[in-house]
Amino acid sequence: MKSSKSKIGLIALIGVVLLVVFGISQYNGLAKKEQSVESQWSQVENVMQRRADLVPNLVNSVKGSMQQEQKVFGDIAKAREAYGSANNDSDKIKASQELDQSVGTLINVINENYPELKSNDNVQTLMTQLEGTENRISVERKRYNDVVKEYNEQVVSFPKNIFANMMGLGKKDYFKADPTASSVPSVNFDDSTSTSSGK
Repeated sequence: MKSSKSKIGLIALIGVVLLVVFGISQYNGLAKKEQSVESQWSQVENVMQRRADLVPNLVNSVKGSMQQEQKVFGDIAKAREAYGSANNDSDKIKASQELDQSVGTLINVINENYPELKSNDNVQTLMTQLEGTENRISVERKRYNDVVKEYNEQVVSFPKNIFANMMGLGKKDYFKADPTASSVPSVNFDDSTSTSSGK
């Protein structure tokens, strides 16, 4: 009788050990995925910061020649300030989208209305760097969304969803485009009736 109780006890102990090992493995897998998401978000922030650092150089290079485009410069300054003071990821995303729009408008205005500025070596170099940075941001946003997808798949899949709930881990948000990004912006600096978006 003692032998059968010790066998049952041994089987129960092995079961508990296997369950603990399985739990640790699930925890570590989820923790690694979460770190991958945070690391990739950091890279998105890194390239957005690079853009935020380049913008003032471009603005200062062209500001003197573009007195009538003060609204564009004001929008860029506000967007940079919002990005710098953002306290969470969603605020940074919103500020980044506003900066995207303002910088895009500035580049279009330079290309269309100021060919002499476009031919300036400093302005051309800064515009090229800025366009390259925009491309990097796009790539990093995609990579971030890819990592978030992998993480979210792990968090909602059985049995990892049980451990994710126990650990307080939930789905991460994707980096989504501003809803207005699907419409083509209209740029008109010929009259003073143009309005700013009241964001």
